[in-house]
Amino acid sequence: MKKRVLSGIRATGRLHLGNYLGMVKGMLELQEKGEHELYFMVADVHAITTPFKVEELKHNRREVVIDYLAAGLDPGKSVVFLQADVAEHAELTFYLSSVMSIARMQHLPTFKEKVKQYPDQATMALLNYPILMAADILLYKSGLVPTGIDQEPHLEVAREIARRMNETYGIDFPEPVRFATAGEYVPSLTGEGKMSKTVEGSYINLTDDLEAIKAKLAKAPTDSGKSDSVPTEGGVESLLKFVELFEGKSRREEYERQYQGEGIRYGELKTELAKAIFAELSPIQERRKQLEADPAYVDRVIAEGAEKARKVARATVDEVKGKMGLK
Repeated sequence: MKKRVLSGIRATGRLHLGNYLGMVKGMLELQEKGEHELYFMVADVHAITTPFKVEELKHNRREVVIDYLAAGLDPGKSVVFLQADVAEHAELTFYLSSVMSIARMQHLPTFKEKVKQYPDQATMALLNYPILMAADILLYKSGLVPTGIDQEPHLEVAREIARRMNETYGIDFPEPVRFATAGEYVPSLTGEGKMSKTVEGSYINLTDDLEAIKAKLAKAPTDSGKSDSVPTEGGVESLLKFVELFEGKSRREEYERQYQGEGIRYGELKTELAKAIFAELSPIQERRKQLEADPAYVDRVIAEGAEKARKVARATVDEVKGKMGLK
């Protein structure tokens, strides 16, 4: 049987370059190889662990599905589904929570950061976020998870849960490991941290046209363009990373030589980079227009994906219930 790989993106807005390079593109490579059973999940239940607007969530969960399909997901080779359509995610979360302590969850750095960010909305849903993530993965007994290095603490929780469930109840959950992709860390255009939907000026959407891309790159911070040593952080490093991702490593090396020699003309770099980014996004945008014109097809993909995911998820939950004495 093929090994399963699960990927998921929170339904908090359309996909951006960070999502595409950091997760989707790597999954599409696996899809073409055909060596794994792939599950693409829109994590709409995860979206309610922090403050959200109902109408925006309704809209965004469908938009992410369309972005997945436009980027190249083939429903004939992979499974795309909405997390909330598979109730077993929430059910397994509760069973798994029985082997994890409150203290363990409260000490996670990511939980502490979110509490600082949302001091008045530190809910039980937020506290249980890593357990829900573990349930997402273990429902499909996925051993590989394409995610950023920042999610490693949550993956460690999933591994702990898998070990405890296996040792206590004799289940055969795999201990999931991170599947690294070439673009696993996509920097913010601001030069600080990684690209994020929640940081204005940080990201480029898959739906941005050439002029929008040029405008966003124009705001990326730079320096004089010339020095003895090439920056390893900040806005210049971010731009060079994008050059490497979209124009190749050799082109980045050319710019680095210019930086240590005659100097970089950032206007030219940003214009060339914008064109390279748009050249990759243009086919995705064309497919998106076709999908938007065929809502019945999108509905069918969502319904069939939920059915396929539910079949696997139900079998796992039934096994867990049986092992725990609940069946």
